[in-house]
Amino acid sequence: MALVEKKRLIEELSPPLDHLLCTQLLDEFVSAERRFIQRDWEPAELDGGQFCEILARIFYHSDSGTLSQNKDFDSCCAYIENEQAKHKLSRRDSIHVVRVLRTIYKFRSQRGAVHISPSYLPNHMDAKLVIECVRWAMNETLRLFWHGDREAVAKAIRELLQFDVPSVGVYDDVPLVQRTDLKADEEILVLMHYAGEEGMSRTEVGKAARCAPSTVTNTLQRLVAPDCRQLVVLKNGNYRLTDLGSRRIREQLSSKLLVE
Repeated sequence: MALVEKKRLIEELSPPLDHLLCTQLLDEFVSAERRFIQRDWEPAELDGGQFCEILARIFYHSDSGTLSQNKDFDSCCAYIENEQAKHKLSRRDSIHVVRVLRTIYKFRSQRGAVHISPSYLPNHMDAKLVIECVRWAMNETLRLFWHGDREAVAKAIRELLQFDVPSVGVYDDVPLVQRTDLKADEEILVLMHYAGEEGMSRTEVGKAARCAPSTVTNTLQRLVAPDCRQLVVLKNGNYRLTDLGSRRIREQLSSKLLVE
């Protein structure tokens, strides 16, 4: 199974959330993550602001009981912050989320993502602050509104912290790395990243990796070896990424997650 899919998230969140707003929120989240991976810093800030507007409407709807798919950001936040209004959500949770959303929204408007100036260029640190706040807000949304299995939502939250993998397509239920410039170990690590916490069996890796069987076996052995430890073998025999493997993905192979 691949990293948590958008369709499943929408099914788990809507209801209680409005289907359109939920879909828009996930679209903005994925867009922001993808642009951050691509080092497209300025659009990551813009997407962060759009993410905030949609999530503010979601919280306004849940807190007030009134659905508005185009209510402005400040009005949504002001209602949630108003101690005199009638509220359906936990005050502590909703206020925390609104404060983070206001931080993102104010930051992006004052740092140049909206009002571009010759003296300011969006940079990595700015975009990193925005994307981490967006991730936190998305995870809080799952925690508060996903009413299914708690382990399932915990798994979804963990997997949302991983990158989207545009370079991997699925054809006849078999994943395919859609790049031709990867070494065997890189291709297998990309596949393992795509596979998420469940990992892949040796048979599944053999079907997906475009390498000779002996190369797949030798590469897997090397990646689980004591001096590498970028993969681990689970009790069911599947291989999955370790933290060391995930770090290599982040630091060395993030560009390989994109289609050439």
